[in-house]
Amino acid sequence: MSATLLTKRAVIRLSGDDVRGFLNGLVTNDVGGNLPVWAALLTPQGKVLFDFLVWADDKDLLLDCEDAAAEAFAKRLTIYRLRRQIGIAIDPALGVHWKAGDGSSHDPRLAALGQRWIGGRDCDSADHAWLAHRLSLGVCEGVAELGDLLWLECNAAELNGVSFTKGCYVGQENTARMNWRAKVNRRVVVVPLADSDPARQRAAYPELGLAVDHLRVDDIKPEWRPVWLPD
Repeated sequence: MSATLLTKRAVIRLSGDDVRGFLNGLVTNDVGGNLPVWAALLTPQGKVLFDFLVWADDKDLLLDCEDAAAEAFAKRLTIYRLRRQIGIAIDPALGVHWKAGDGSSHDPRLAALGQRWIGGRDCDSADHAWLAHRLSLGVCEGVAELGDLLWLECNAAELNGVSFTKGCYVGQENTARMNWRAKVNRRVVVVPLADSDPARQRAAYPELGLAVDHLRVDDIKPEWRPVWLPD
Protein backbone atom coordinates (compact mmCIF):
# COMPACT_ATOMS: atom_id res chain seq x y z
CA MET A 1 0.00 0.00 0.00
CA SER A 2 1.20 3.52 -0.76
CA ALA A 3 1.57 5.85 2.21
CA THR A 4 -1.24 8.36 1.60
CA LEU A 5 -3.36 8.34 4.78
CA LEU A 6 -3.36 11.47 6.95
CA THR A 7 -3.90 9.82 10.32
CA LYS A 8 -4.28 13.15 12.10
CA ARG A 9 -7.40 13.97 10.08
CA ALA A 10 -10.96 12.77 10.65
CA VAL A 11 -14.17 12.89 8.62
CA ILE A 12 -17.46 14.19 10.00
CA ARG A 13 -20.53 13.22 8.00
CA LEU A 14 -23.51 15.57 7.73
CA SER A 15 -26.67 13.89 6.49
CA GLY A 16 -30.38 14.64 6.33
CA ASP A 17 -32.48 17.62 5.30
CA ASP A 18 -30.73 20.35 3.28
CA VAL A 19 -27.29 19.90 4.80
CA ARG A 20 -25.78 22.35 2.32
CA GLY A 21 -28.21 25.07 3.39
CA PHE A 22 -27.54 24.30 7.05
CA LEU A 23 -23.75 24.52 6.70
CA ASN A 24 -23.83 27.47 4.32
CA GLY A 25 -25.41 29.62 7.00
CA LEU A 26 -22.60 28.85 9.43
CA VAL A 27 -19.23 28.78 7.65
CA THR A 28 -17.02 31.18 5.73
CA ASN A 29 -17.15 29.62 2.28
CA ASP A 30 -19.93 28.77 -0.16
CA VAL A 31 -20.75 25.06 0.14
CA GLY A 32 -23.74 25.34 -2.17
CA GLY A 33 -21.65 25.04 -5.33
CA ASN A 34 -18.69 22.98 -6.48
CA LEU A 35 -16.81 21.06 -3.79
CA PRO A 36 -14.33 20.61 -2.18
CA VAL A 37 -13.74 23.98 -0.56
CA TRP A 38 -11.72 25.13 2.45
CA ALA A 39 -13.75 26.91 5.13
CA ALA A 40 -13.87 27.79 8.81
CA LEU A 41 -16.40 28.00 11.60
CA LEU A 42 -15.82 31.26 13.44
CA THR A 43 -16.89 32.86 16.68
CA PRO A 44 -19.40 35.73 16.38
CA GLN A 45 -16.36 38.04 16.69
CA GLY A 46 -14.84 36.48 13.57
CA LYS A 47 -12.13 34.36 15.21
CA VAL A 48 -11.32 30.82 14.14
CA LEU A 49 -12.80 27.88 16.02
CA PHE A 50 -12.18 25.16 13.40
CA ASP A 51 -10.92 25.06 9.83
CA PHE A 52 -11.75 22.17 7.50
CA LEU A 53 -12.39 21.06 3.93
CA VAL A 54 -15.91 20.23 2.73
CA TRP A 55 -16.53 17.35 0.33
CA ALA A 56 -19.70 16.07 -1.31
CA ASP A 57 -20.87 12.46 -0.94
CA ASP A 58 -24.12 12.32 -2.91
CA LYS A 59 -26.52 14.38 -0.74
CA ASP A 60 -24.29 14.18 2.34
CA LEU A 61 -21.38 16.46 3.18
CA LEU A 62 -18.05 15.22 4.51
CA LEU A 63 -15.98 17.54 6.68
CA ASP A 64 -12.24 16.84 6.50
CA CYS A 65 -10.97 18.17 9.84
CA GLU A 66 -8.34 17.70 12.53
CA ASP A 67 -8.77 14.41 14.35
CA ALA A 68 -7.94 16.02 17.72
CA ALA A 69 -10.67 18.62 17.22
CA ALA A 70 -13.29 16.47 15.49
CA GLU A 71 -15.38 15.65 18.54
CA ALA A 72 -15.48 19.28 19.70
CA PHE A 73 -16.29 20.41 16.14
CA ALA A 74 -19.17 17.95 15.84
CA LYS A 75 -20.57 19.06 19.20
CA ARG A 76 -20.37 22.71 18.16
CA LEU A 77 -22.33 21.95 14.99
CA THR A 78 -25.08 20.25 16.99
CA ILE A 79 -25.62 23.52 18.87
CA TYR A 80 -26.67 25.15 15.61
CA ARG A 81 -28.75 22.20 14.41
CA LEU A 82 -31.68 23.04 16.69
CA ARG A 83 -34.64 20.91 15.52
CA ARG A 84 -33.42 20.24 11.99
CA GLN A 85 -33.36 16.59 10.98
CA ILE A 86 -29.62 16.51 10.35
CA GLY A 87 -27.18 13.80 11.37
CA ILE A 88 -23.76 14.95 12.58
CA ALA A 89 -21.28 12.18 13.36
CA ILE A 90 -17.64 11.21 12.90
CA ASP A 91 -17.42 8.50 10.23
CA PRO A 92 -14.77 6.03 11.48
CA ALA A 93 -14.67 4.14 8.18
CA LEU A 94 -13.40 7.12 6.20
CA GLY A 95 -10.00 8.77 6.11
CA VAL A 96 -8.31 11.67 4.36
CA HIS A 97 -5.62 10.86 1.79
CA TRP A 98 -2.90 12.95 0.18
CA LYS A 99 -0.04 12.66 -2.27
CA ALA A 100 2.21 15.23 -3.88
CA GLY A 101 1.94 16.05 -7.55
CA ASP A 102 -0.60 17.01 -10.17
CA GLY A 103 -3.91 15.30 -10.80
CA SER A 104 -7.65 15.74 -10.97
CA SER A 105 -8.32 16.25 -7.25
CA HIS A 106 -6.01 19.04 -6.16
CA ASP A 107 -6.31 20.71 -2.77
CA PRO A 108 -8.74 23.67 -3.15
CA ARG A 109 -6.46 25.97 -1.17
CA LEU A 110 -3.48 25.72 -3.49
CA ALA A 111 -2.87 23.35 -6.39
CA ALA A 112 0.79 23.00 -5.36
CA LEU A 113 -0.35 21.28 -2.16
CA GLY A 114 -1.01 18.18 -4.27
CA GLN A 115 -3.82 15.65 -4.52
CA ARG A 116 -6.35 15.10 -1.73
CA TRP A 117 -9.29 12.73 -1.46
CA ILE A 118 -11.54 10.81 0.93
CA GLY A 119 -11.32 7.01 1.10
CA GLY A 120 -10.92 4.03 3.41
CA ARG A 121 -8.36 3.88 6.18
CA ASP A 122 -6.41 0.78 5.09
CA CYS A 123 -3.21 2.59 4.20
CA ASP A 124 0.12 3.69 5.64
CA SER A 125 0.63 7.14 7.15
CA ALA A 126 1.77 10.11 5.08
CA ASP A 127 1.65 12.52 8.03
CA HIS A 128 5.31 13.55 8.09
CA ALA A 129 5.56 14.02 4.33
CA TRP A 130 2.35 16.08 4.31
CA LEU A 131 3.51 18.32 7.16
CA ALA A 132 6.85 19.00 5.49
CA HIS A 133 5.21 19.70 2.14
CA ARG A 134 2.52 21.97 3.59
CA LEU A 135 4.95 24.04 5.62
CA SER A 136 7.38 24.31 2.70
CA LEU A 137 4.59 26.12 0.84
CA GLY A 138 3.79 28.38 3.79
CA VAL A 139 0.27 27.01 4.31
CA CYS A 140 -1.04 26.92 7.88
CA GLU A 141 -3.96 24.93 9.27
CA GLY A 142 -5.44 23.57 12.48
CA VAL A 143 -6.27 24.88 15.92
CA ALA A 144 -2.65 25.18 17.07
CA GLU A 145 -1.67 27.35 14.11
CA LEU A 146 -4.91 29.24 13.43
CA GLY A 147 -7.17 28.94 16.46
CA ASP A 148 -8.60 32.19 17.92
CA LEU A 149 -7.16 34.33 15.11
CA LEU A 150 -9.18 36.49 12.74
CA TRP A 151 -9.89 34.47 9.61
CA LEU A 152 -8.32 36.88 7.13
CA GLU A 153 -5.14 36.91 9.25
CA CYS A 154 -4.97 33.19 8.40
CA ASN A 155 -4.52 34.01 4.70
CA ALA A 156 -8.05 32.80 4.01
CA ALA A 157 -8.69 35.15 1.10
CA GLU A 158 -5.47 34.15 -0.66
CA LEU A 159 -6.12 30.42 -0.10
CA ASN A 160 -9.74 30.40 -1.24
CA GLY A 161 -11.19 29.98 2.25
CA VAL A 162 -13.85 32.69 2.21
CA SER A 163 -16.71 33.90 0.03
CA PHE A 164 -17.55 37.60 0.17
CA THR A 165 -20.76 37.15 -1.84
CA LYS A 166 -22.61 34.13 -0.45
CA GLY A 167 -24.53 35.81 2.38
CA CYS A 168 -24.53 35.63 6.15
CA TYR A 169 -22.54 33.27 8.35
CA VAL A 170 -21.24 33.31 11.90
CA GLY A 171 -18.51 35.95 12.24
CA GLN A 172 -19.23 37.51 8.85
CA GLU A 173 -19.43 41.11 10.07
CA ASN A 174 -15.82 41.46 11.21
CA THR A 175 -14.54 39.40 8.27
CA ALA A 176 -16.39 41.53 5.73
CA ARG A 177 -15.29 44.75 7.44
CA MET A 178 -11.62 43.75 7.25
CA ASN A 179 -11.99 42.91 3.58
CA TRP A 180 -13.82 46.16 2.81
CA ARG A 181 -11.09 48.17 4.51
CA ALA A 182 -8.44 46.07 2.72
CA LYS A 183 -6.47 46.10 5.94
CA VAL A 184 -4.95 42.93 7.40
CA ASN A 185 -2.39 44.02 9.99
CA ARG A 186 -1.14 40.58 11.03
CA ARG A 187 -0.73 37.23 9.32
CA VAL A 188 0.35 33.71 10.14
CA VAL A 189 3.58 32.81 8.38
CA VAL A 190 6.01 29.89 8.39
CA VAL A 191 9.48 30.98 9.52
CA PRO A 192 12.79 29.28 10.31
CA LEU A 193 12.66 28.06 13.90
CA ALA A 194 15.88 29.94 14.71
CA ASP A 195 14.17 33.21 13.71
CA SER A 196 10.85 32.55 15.43
CA ASP A 197 9.68 35.12 17.98
CA PRO A 198 8.62 33.22 21.14
CA ALA A 199 6.06 35.91 21.90
CA ARG A 200 4.43 35.47 18.48
CA GLN A 201 4.97 31.75 17.98
CA ARG A 202 1.89 29.60 17.37
CA ALA A 203 3.52 26.22 16.74
CA ALA A 204 7.04 24.81 16.45
CA TYR A 205 8.32 21.85 14.43
CA PRO A 206 11.91 21.21 15.56
CA GLU A 207 12.24 18.13 13.34
CA LEU A 208 11.78 20.41 10.33
CA GLY A 209 13.51 23.49 11.75
CA LEU A 210 10.34 25.54 11.22
CA ALA A 211 7.74 27.43 13.23
CA VAL A 212 4.46 29.23 12.61
CA ASP A 213 4.39 32.81 13.90
CA HIS A 214 1.59 35.38 14.01
CA LEU A 215 3.38 38.52 12.88
CA ARG A 216 2.70 42.09 11.96
CA VAL A 217 2.75 42.41 8.19
CA ASP A 218 5.64 44.88 8.38
CA ASP A 219 7.72 42.32 10.29
CA ILE A 220 7.44 39.58 7.66
CA LYS A 221 10.77 39.29 5.86
CA PRO A 222 10.59 38.92 2.06
CA GLU A 223 12.18 35.47 2.21
CA TRP A 224 9.42 34.27 4.57
CA ARG A 225 6.60 35.40 2.28
CA PRO A 226 5.22 32.53 0.18
CA VAL A 227 4.87 33.13 -3.55
CA TRP A 228 1.05 33.05 -3.36
CA LEU A 229 0.91 35.83 -0.72
CA PRO A 230 1.07 39.29 -2.31
CA ASP A 231 3.08 42.15 -0.78
